[in-house]
This record gives sequence, structure tokens and C-alpha cells, in this order.
Amino acid sequence: MQRTLARSTAALSAVHRGVAFEERSRRVLQTHMSMSMRRVGGASDGGIDLQGWWWIPSPAPSEDSSTQPGVLYTDTGERRRRIRVIAQCKAETRKMGPNYVREMEGVLHTLNANALQAHVNGEISLETPTIPIVAIIISQSNFTRATRLRAMSSPLPFILMYLPPVSRVVQESRSEQSEEEEDQIGSAIWNVAVSGEKGVLRGQGELRWERKAGDIGRPGLWWAGRKLRNWVPPETQVDEEVDEELQVA
Repeated sequence: MQRTLARSTAALSAVHRGVAFEERSRRVLQTHMSMSMRRVGGASDGGIDLQGWWWIPSPAPSEDSSTQPGVLYTDTGERRRRIRVIAQCKAETRKMGPNYVREMEGVLHTLNANALQAHVNGEISLETPTIPIVAIIISQSNFTRATRLRAMSSPLPFILMYLPPVSRVVQESRSEQSEEEEDQIGSAIWNVAVSGEKGVLRGQGELRWERKAGDIGRPGLWWAGRKLRNWVPPETQVDEEVDEELQVA
């Protein structure tokens, strides 16, 4: 009886840690990477814990606005377009192996195939461009060399992000200092399919390590040589078409 109770308690504790790490990951992506994400974990999630949109600068509008779906404007009038993002969050103590990258590659292939089939079936106009999908693996433990090599050599858009564990004192505190430590990013890298000239960022986005006095620093998002202001649209500004498309996958 005691062994069963201990196993149940351990299982609940693991679930709680997983959910807390997913929420921490969601907040970091929204606060520092201009990504509006939602938790979607479940029995049929295909290994995805978060999904949503990455809001990056959009080119000047074309004559036919239908070729740029999902473009929104910031409070300063800057155009932002959306890139679809799926994320897997792992609150594990062991280093992350390349099997997680292979798993996410399978999910990406499935989502891309579904999008292509939707065009073939006429569910989406052939004139409407397919919105690219970026996969992120966020880990509480660091990545092995084999994992980094696998992700960096993948033809699919990949980001690897390491969020170091936070102390119990920090987890239980609600001070600004504890929130800053929870938002600490240990490292973040992406492959050519994200940052290259033919990648989803069209060669204009880059990660730079930013450091303040007394701070170990964190990767920051830069665009066309300038620091990109973090921005995500309010929930009410994301229209029904955008909201429904997130639910399809």
C-alpha cells in the first residue's frame, strides 16, 4: 500500500513539474521571442506541448493582400506576419538525445503533409501560401552534441532552447528577481532552415547574446541588424481564422 502511494505521489509530482515547465517555457517564448503560445498537451498531442505563432516583421504589403494571411499591426504601426510554431518541453535531468529531434521531425512531416492535402482537397485556396512551421525543443537539461548536430543538419526548421533549472526558493517566490531567474535562457540555437536566406526568416533574423551589468545574459532576437522589439497581439486581436487554424493540427 505504501509503495503504491509513493509511486502515485511520485507520478503526480512528475506531472506537476512537467506542467510547471511548460508554463515557464510558454512565458519565456512570449516575453523574449515574440511568440504567442498555448499549452496543448494531451493524449493525442503527437508529442506537442505548446503551439502558437511567432510574430516577426512582415515585408511591405503587396497589391493583393490575400497573399499575406495573418498580418497584424503593432501599437506603433509595424507590420508583423505569423509563423506557426510547435514546441516540445522536457523537464528532465538527463541530457537530451537526438531521438527527440527525430520525433519532432516526424510531427513536422505529418503537419506539412496535412497542409498539402488541405490544398489538394480545396479546403485552402491554392493561391494562399502555406504558412511555414518551426519546431522548438525546450529542455531543462542541456543537449548532447549528437542532438545539436542532428537539429542543425535537419532540412526542417528547428530551434533548441535550454532553460536551466531554478531553485525551489525561486519557484516559491513571487518577487521580480525570482521571475527574472525563471525567465533565464541558458542557450538557444537554430538551424539554416530557420535563419538562412531561403529559411523561414529569409536571412534577416539572428540570435545575439545580450548582457546587462550583473547579469549573465540571454539570447536576444535581432532583425536586419537591429534589436527586435518583443511583441505579441492581444488575445482579442487574433481573429477567428487564425484561432481556428491553430486547432486544426
